[in-house]
Amino acid sequence: MHKPGGILVSGNHFKTIANALVQNLKRSPLEDTTQPQPVHRLDFATTGILLVGKTSRSIRVLNKLFEDRAIKKTYYAVTIGEMKTEGSITTEVDEKPCKSNYKVHQSVSSKRFEQLNLVELEPFTGRRHQLRKHLSGIGHPILGDKDYGKESLILNGKGLYLHAYSLKFTHPFTKEVLYLKDGFPENFKKIFDLLK
Repeated sequence: MHKPGGILVSGNHFKTIANALVQNLKRSPLEDTTQPQPVHRLDFATTGILLVGKTSRSIRVLNKLFEDRAIKKTYYAVTIGEMKTEGSITTEVDEKPCKSNYKVHQSVSSKRFEQLNLVELEPFTGRRHQLRKHLSGIGHPILGDKDYGKESLILNGKGLYLHAYSLKFTHPFTKEVLYLKDGFPENFKKIFDLLK
């Protein structure tokens, strides 16, 4: 399913994706049907694809696939400043080892930010705010990042330009290889003609 920015996936709040699923998804016809729930997390401000389980068994198995890193996650971000074409970032997050690969697909000049980049990101670990911290750490924060961006370059009211684009994995029951995508948001398309 698509997660919009500005909504929590779950937690002790009324307005969460987890609370909305019950009214918006059909129950599974299988015996172990349960209340649908997200099987991974996206930050409050991040948009994109969110995987949801509708049976006890599927939730358990999908959680294990994420834990074992058997699901390939691809994100896209808009970053600030002139970057190398591709690279790997291995800086620790919360004193734990982690790794993110990045690849720049298009760069455009910007009056306010000098240069904006459309960057594909592949996190190999799932630390909290990993991609945001990694990009900020190499001097190329994500556009709209109020927590890890440069104060003089904060873009107010436009949200965070970080999008969970795709998930690729082998279906645990049918063994079919699934490639699930959530197309680019409009705010990305307005910057990069490559996406039009």
